[in-house]
Amino acid sequence: MKNKCIYLGVLVILFFATIANAANKQTKLYIYGVVTSFNDSTIYFTDIMELDSAWVDSKTGFLYSRDNYSYQLRNYMRKNGVVYPTCITSYAKKRKDIEKKYAKVKKKYIEKKEFNIKYIPANEFKYIPIVPDDVVTEEKKK
Repeated sequence: MKNKCIYLGVLVILFFATIANAANKQTKLYIYGVVTSFNDSTIYFTDIMELDSAWVDSKTGFLYSRDNYSYQLRNYMRKNGVVYPTCITSYAKKRKDIEKKYAKVKKKYIEKKEFNIKYIPANEFKYIPIVPDDVVTEEKKK
């Protein structure tokens, strides 16, 4: 009886360890950012970029640490003189889907004709993929 409990305990631990490791998977995504500031009427758009090694939660489909992608853009804008940037990062698995999102957001600002629209080319700003902590820890162990 005692051995059965030990085996069951080991199986439960292995099961949960497998689930934890399967939660994030590496995939290719398309991503872009929009920057606004409440202090002026300028809107900035990044180019649509392809990230070959982005991490996505396999259950929810959310980009891992997606807020940190916006922080990357925010830090870039601060270095370039925008004092209080508000950054939004959008992503999709298919290029066609991200192009639709990009066009829809851009159209919203163009139609209002109240904003000065500027573009941030990919040679000036690129998103850097965020790697999950558990993957970094596993790589260090090797």
